[in-house]
Amino acid sequence: MFNYRKRLFYPVHVERQDPIFAKVLIEHYAGKDSELSSSIQYLNHRSNMSNRYIRELLGLIAAEELGHMEIISVAINKLGGQPLTYANAEGAPWVINFVDQSVDSINMLEMDVQAETRASRIYLQHLEMTSDPNMRRMINFLIGREEVHRRLLKKALRLIRETDSSEEFNKLIYDYKMSLQILE
Repeated sequence: MFNYRKRLFYPVHVERQDPIFAKVLIEHYAGKDSELSSSIQYLNHRSNMSNRYIRELLGLIAAEELGHMEIISVAINKLGGQPLTYANAEGAPWVINFVDQSVDSINMLEMDVQAETRASRIYLQHLEMTSDPNMRRMINFLIGREEVHRRLLKKALRLIRETDSSEEFNKLIYDYKMSLQILE
């Protein structure tokens, strides 16, 4: 299911080193609402999802979230941050309790929508903490991708409640793949 590409989803450039902002970004690397938490949650939800189209969508999003984690790690390193561990900005270790353990399809999707909403909100807060135009563009890119995920997950939630049409569910995958076209 996964494959590795050397090229990042988004090129990371920094104007100058900023270890203070690097520490802020650690929250996105391994904090409660981090890319690590998101990717593991999607993988877990994927394993418990009965609808094959939504299962595929969750796998695609999980892989992208791992790519976001890589972007964040590169940014932290370029900003002159400290070596990365699986801990948040305060040094508290990442724990499995950060990941929703639901097994009901509707519950899982609701939790995933909420997670994307929280991630976007935190990125927006952190956007205001840097004046580096490159970091601002990178964070805006990540916010945009989280919003794409949120929109698709909300659509999946609506579909799972209202229809069993394979064609409608298949459009989720098409919409996801089309959202990546701007990245190529």
